[in-house]
Amino acid sequence: MNREEIKDKILELAREYCALADSDKAGRKYIPASGKVLGAPELVNMIEASLDMWLTAGRYNDAFESKFAGAVGAKFALSANSGSSANLLALSALCSPVLGDKKMSAGDEVITAAAGFPTTVNPIIQNSLVPVFVDSELPSCNIDAGKIEAAITPKTKAVFVAHTLGNPFDLERISGICKKHGLWLIEDCCDALGAKFADKPVGSFGDISTYSFYPAHHITMGEGGAVATNDLRLRKILLSLRDWGRDCWCLPGRDNTCKRRFNMKLGRLPDGYDHKYTYSHIGYNLKITDWQAAIGLAQIDRLPDFLFRRRQNAEFLLGELDELEDKLILPRPNTAAVPSWFGFLISVRAGAGFTKRELVEHLEANGVGTRQLFAGNILRQPMLTDMRVKIRIGDSPELYSSELGESDYAMLPNADFIMNNTFWIGCFPGIGREDLLRSAGLIKEFCRGRR
Repeated sequence: MNREEIKDKILELAREYCALADSDKAGRKYIPASGKVLGAPELVNMIEASLDMWLTAGRYNDAFESKFAGAVGAKFALSANSGSSANLLALSALCSPVLGDKKMSAGDEVITAAAGFPTTVNPIIQNSLVPVFVDSELPSCNIDAGKIEAAITPKTKAVFVAHTLGNPFDLERISGICKKHGLWLIEDCCDALGAKFADKPVGSFGDISTYSFYPAHHITMGEGGAVATNDLRLRKILLSLRDWGRDCWCLPGRDNTCKRRFNMKLGRLPDGYDHKYTYSHIGYNLKITDWQAAIGLAQIDRLPDFLFRRRQNAEFLLGELDELEDKLILPRPNTAAVPSWFGFLISVRAGAGFTKRELVEHLEANGVGTRQLFAGNILRQPMLTDMRVKIRIGDSPELYSSELGESDYAMLPNADFIMNNTFWIGCFPGIGREDLLRSAGLIKEFCRGRR
């Protein structure tokens, strides 16, 4: 057999292997809160990428970035090695000197939510900016759009906030505030790939959007993420920051795309210094491998089905648990939103007769996985309480995080409520009807026993 025939045989055997693999999860003892759904398309792509022996980002990455941009309604998308790295790239890009008067500088303020995931907040601090924390609203647990405008000062330069568990925040109102005040908007869509607001994909409202492809997310490549934008200048900055900070935009394995590789004078370098080794930013190496891109490319094709099943599972749980509204706060989207549920959010009402911890321990003891709404009130996390980080809460004066007192936390009552009362269970595509009935049944059984 020649090389192509051997490759075809290897790929056919891979498909047969997947067909024989036991994918039946019925009757399992533990129902995870999240997980990946992989099969023959992913394995075949990964093996074919291995046979290429290209190793770094190559043809699969090129195809992935192009296809992903189309899927999220953006002109440009760049892969990254995680959603957290994507957030770092997005915020760092807005500090680029290339942006002139629009660039953010040390001490400028960025409005974000107090309840969420750390890597939405970390890049603000890592870039010597000041996070301004705004409380969340219930039942969505998204940032309270009604409190953003009061938190704006002359130092405010951006709003950087996530769509909570795939349920879009009020994009119409928040994007309108950003336009009115000339603020950058970064949409953290790491938990919201495929969600829509006013019939437009989330991520298409802001200046930059970010995504995660960790196994818990809507599509996966193991570790991975992406940034997307419609702005060519931002795309070039993001590319530079992702690829060591270099000024050159050539793809791996290609040279002299600009046809001026030895005809530039930049910085204090000698005339004609190789553009491929010219650096315009303090950057990173946050690229992925072609193996990862190969998996992601196969996953994009399955995204519509994944989204359908997530929504179907969440709607089923909502219907099963609706009778417990006197005890539990259940997820309700904005009327203009079509969520892409990352998980099924549950909050225990005050006066329910039991605590979140008691319900969570009951579920875990009976084989139903649970997760917190990430950091809860992040201002109570050791990362901030043990560090001297300059912050602001709402329209309050600046202070240091290590100096926070209970009167400061009192300005974020819903963030504290989320920390104390909110958790989520799984609705990802790998969960079947039997799993959902078991999860809902255990919750109903527990709540009825506390009436």
